[in-house]
Amino acid sequence: MTIRLYNTLSRQKQVFEPQDPNRVTMYACGPTVYSYAHIGNARPAVIFDLLHRLLQQQYPSVVYARNITDVDDKINQAAASLGVPISEISAKYADAYHQDMAAVGVELPDIEPRATEHIGQMIDMIQRLIDAGHAYAAEGHVLFDIGSFDEYGMLSGRDKDDMQAGARVEVASFKQNPGDFVLWKPSEDPLPGWDSPWGWGRPGWHLECSVMAETHLGETIDIHGGGQDLIFPHHENEIAQSMCSHGGKTFARYWLHNGFVTVEKRKMSKSLGNTLVVHELLKNHPGEALRYLLLSAHYRQPLDWSEQELERARRTLDRLYGVLRTADHDHGPFSADERPGEAFLEALADDLNTPVALAEFNRAARQLARAENREDAQRAAGELLADARLIGLLQADPNAWFGAASEDSAGAAIEALIAKRNEARANRDFAAADAIRDELTALGVVLEDAGGVTRWRRKDS
Repeated sequence: MTIRLYNTLSRQKQVFEPQDPNRVTMYACGPTVYSYAHIGNARPAVIFDLLHRLLQQQYPSVVYARNITDVDDKINQAAASLGVPISEISAKYADAYHQDMAAVGVELPDIEPRATEHIGQMIDMIQRLIDAGHAYAAEGHVLFDIGSFDEYGMLSGRDKDDMQAGARVEVASFKQNPGDFVLWKPSEDPLPGWDSPWGWGRPGWHLECSVMAETHLGETIDIHGGGQDLIFPHHENEIAQSMCSHGGKTFARYWLHNGFVTVEKRKMSKSLGNTLVVHELLKNHPGEALRYLLLSAHYRQPLDWSEQELERARRTLDRLYGVLRTADHDHGPFSADERPGEAFLEALADDLNTPVALAEFNRAARQLARAENREDAQRAAGELLADARLIGLLQADPNAWFGAASEDSAGAAIEALIAKRNEARANRDFAAADAIRDELTALGVVLEDAGGVTRWRRKDS
């Protein structure tokens, strides 16, 4: 299997060739834990979880690091407003992040470094940059001098001479260039801080990821991922400080960035009141439905989120679980093949083409639904379950899935109608039974009568 990935750095799709096939390294920017994660935060978590799974199909050892930023101005503000230490805020929301991501099928990375555990290494990198002439101290700050790095702008394609200050870059009188960014900043009570050669302070955001990647993966890593919004300034600054502290060595060989999530064609923002928090969505929707929708568009393209599309994803999963449940009753039990279907794998290997992969996934389900004997059913189910294991779907027991579906009010109403229909059939009132069936059909519910048991699923639109 040849894996091809779109490299933001080269602006083209390239064959993925790790520097060491026996130890593939990948780093993805993780959450800043000051609040609950929104659906835009969940997209890179799901995408790079899938890439990690795919790489594991091909290579014997894949080391995936996804950090937690647990010192940041937003965390400081949240802690100050409640009068608690930042560790209390970061611990609460890191735990919530883990729970929410687990619900959408995201596995834990191999390494999950936290910024506050790497302060010593950050101070060391800053000193190396100063010694090499790439950073300078000014008024309690240490800043990276972008004028000292000729390749600054290589990732974003921005002209250094024309570059304006980007997100999180403060324009201050002590900067030699407006675009110089902070490596270390002073702290005063009640802000958190650590002792350093430049005074009591705390690290800049960009520095944290460079240090954690270096510490756990090495000076040059294979893949660095994150959201499209991180290309500039965050990832651009990571490249500058990492390459300059490593004597010019390449920092990351492949850069992958996922597109934005919009909500009904509008950008998510607090001012519009359309920020969708994963923690809240999970109260009314199964995590797999969220994951299916997050995978339904190609990761580099924008994804428009809507309640209608989320319900469509839920109905698709109902259908897939329904196929599994019926086939298991008629021909099962089944076990997964060792390797997913070739067409499914090829789609994922082509720059994580999840729309094509999901089409192949659904094709395998249709084959299972048409199986007429155990041999054909085992072949189709084996492929479907292997595909499902890789993409992180259909991981629940089918009966449990439909049991969960019946817990909400809509499911309870459907179950009540089915009970009335069964009572009418027992009384041989077939006209009433047919009328209830028609009512359920109008509600988008498909009934399956088998072995004296009536099962139901939502019709896929």
